[in-house]
Amino acid sequence: MLKSARKKEKDPEGRMPLAEHLRELRNRLLKSVLAICVVTIVAMFFYMDIAKFLMQPVLDAVGCDGVSLSDLSGKGSKGHDCAYFTVNGLLSPFTIMLKVSFTTGLVVATPIWLYQLWAFLAPGLHRNEKKYGLFFVGLGVPLFVAGAYFAYLILPTSAKVLIGFTPEGANNLLPLDDFLDLLARMIVVFGLAFELPLLLILLNFTGVLSGRRMLGWWRAMIMGITVFGAIATPSTDPIGMFALAGPVVVLYFGAVGVSLANDRRRARRRAADPDFGLSDDEASALDLTPEAVAAPSARPELTDGDDSGTPRRNGYDDVT
Repeated sequence: MLKSARKKEKDPEGRMPLAEHLRELRNRLLKSVLAICVVTIVAMFFYMDIAKFLMQPVLDAVGCDGVSLSDLSGKGSKGHDCAYFTVNGLLSPFTIMLKVSFTTGLVVATPIWLYQLWAFLAPGLHRNEKKYGLFFVGLGVPLFVAGAYFAYLILPTSAKVLIGFTPEGANNLLPLDDFLDLLARMIVVFGLAFELPLLLILLNFTGVLSGRRMLGWWRAMIMGITVFGAIATPSTDPIGMFALAGPVVVLYFGAVGVSLANDRRRARRRAADPDFGLSDDEASALDLTPEAVAAPSARPELTDGDDSGTPRRNGYDDVT
């Protein structure tokens, strides 16, 4: 049984010893892996349908319909270079089933492991920053799925371009396990790349990065995104590189626009209220304007005591 990292009373500032941080990280990773494994096991029962769904766009683009493998001469019935998917070895079908199921589990379990990531980071944030957790998960999931689906759409075009470089007289045999490895890497790379604008917006909303500074980085960002697209795209063709870099650049400028609008909104609210946006450990502004001091009230006079020697104040006996 895993020991919870938060059974003890929580520190109001989210501080934990190093051992507690490591235990918390272990628990979050275990929950993420467990969710992916559960979805992977379920996907095994639908393996054939999922594999057909992944292969069909490429088959429509470069498949050799109506041509048997023995008659393949480099040109298919469609009048252009075509290819066959092949499975090599006795254990390859089983390996392919695992790859297809794991890829499905990674994509479908995105809401869970994104939430676990946020839950691990949230204790170190201020109270006014934790409210963006729902925004992070709610927008991060569709962005990752959009990147994965974009990779799924762009792969047939990349395959058609790459198959077009086949020398005359050569045949194209595409190992299915290699294709699935390529598709899985592209899904992960495109999905994570589409999370960049969300990260920038979160940094702006938490006051770490201003929209004006982000806009000043536009040349370096475009260059960096293009280089990242060239390195991270597993297909190594220019179409895949620009297909990744183009949408990410558009999303980057969208994030800059949102950040600039948020900066203007924050400036207006700060002008109306100087204490707006202060974190829990920041002091509010002090009003040091001098004010007139009221005249001190007259102190009660002591009168002579009674015969017992007890003093009286204003004619009334003191109550002890």
